[in-house]
Amino acid sequence: MRKTVVSLNREYLPASSTLSMPTIAYLTNLFPAAVEPYVGHEIQELRRRGVTVVPCSARRGDLDAVKKLSAETICIQPLRLRLALRALFVCLQELPQLKDLFARILFQGHETLRRRFCALLHTWLGAYYALLLEDKSVEHIHVHHGYFASWIAMVAARILGINFSMTLHGSDLLLHAAYLDTKLENCSACVTVSEFNRQHILHRYPNISEDKIVVQRLGVDPYKHSFAPPLSGANHRLVMVAVGRLHRVKDHVFLIRACRLLKNEQVPFLCLIAGEGPERKSLERLIRELNLSDEMKLTGHLPQPDLDALYARADVVVLTSRSEGIPLVLMEAMARGKPVLAPAITGIPELVLDGKTGFLYRPGSLEDFVAHVELVHQSLSALSPLRRAARKHVQEHFNSKKNLAAFCDFFLDHLRQLDQRQSYENPVLQ
Repeated sequence: MRKTVVSLNREYLPASSTLSMPTIAYLTNLFPAAVEPYVGHEIQELRRRGVTVVPCSARRGDLDAVKKLSAETICIQPLRLRLALRALFVCLQELPQLKDLFARILFQGHETLRRRFCALLHTWLGAYYALLLEDKSVEHIHVHHGYFASWIAMVAARILGINFSMTLHGSDLLLHAAYLDTKLENCSACVTVSEFNRQHILHRYPNISEDKIVVQRLGVDPYKHSFAPPLSGANHRLVMVAVGRLHRVKDHVFLIRACRLLKNEQVPFLCLIAGEGPERKSLERLIRELNLSDEMKLTGHLPQPDLDALYARADVVVLTSRSEGIPLVLMEAMARGKPVLAPAITGIPELVLDGKTGFLYRPGSLEDFVAHVELVHQSLSALSPLRRAARKHVQEHFNSKKNLAAFCDFFLDHLRQLDQRQSYENPVLQ
């Protein structure tokens, strides 16, 4: 199978090709996904530049906003029985090509038995994914996030005799880095969203070449929303807004406990949390237990017009996550000229310059968080310079149009370099 696909890939390109019309598979854990609009944007921009992109997902998403992309997405699950059985045969057939991966799973590292079993399962799914791509003339696989889909992409690329690259954000690097050493060794390039992430990778995995790890920031449209003056006044009820999935890593429990302290200090406030997720019931219960039902509301998932209205109400947008890349929610708030308060973790200080474009609190410190909220409440009318600086910072460094163009420039240049290297190493294929 491997030799056949390599032959097809080379025949797909004219002898004089400069890779002007490559075909790539773009894989994510879940696509389409409302919380990851940048994936669809990257696919669309690559297509605009002439790249043939095959959208792929480990599981099928459902998002009306990109219904066309959803309809054409190749989904690994649900599995097709006949193809699944063929994938087992491919794993055996390609054992010489996969033996180092099996050795890593079974005999190396410190992963749990359950994690090792999952990696074996994902190796089989990688063979399954290779079969799904068999007739697509795919020359490269890019996978977004370093979760289990990245192992699947790595295996499929190995079987197909092509390269793969990946994008790392936050939790996939800092909390769930299973087999990331192997993924980094085998990928042709790793794109990550912050300099913090890049330095973390180079420190944690010193055998990885510095040239392989590239920072390409995400961004938002900083001109989509106008700058609005803040509400103020001695008796003004401070409106705090948090936007994010109701998941443990977002640590909304911290925010609820901080709100209890604010109520003890008799700070007038309303805290609105937009998002949905598995923690909803436990968060609702904690809000009731701490007698915060009048001060805190869980709005659930909001469509974009309602989310825009929520941002418009905000006096301060807060984030209490334990781990992040560089959150889009902070960029969205700052682009609107809203003060933000976030923990000084990971790549967040690259976006939120403490006291200049927003505020940072000591991670895990309820007292420091509350002190910063009180400062914002007392200083709303004096924060115009900070609000304007925040908007300008996003315009200059986290502009989605500029950063998307930079990602595509890098990606296409990387594919050209891979093609030139392959042409040099395999002149007989020309």
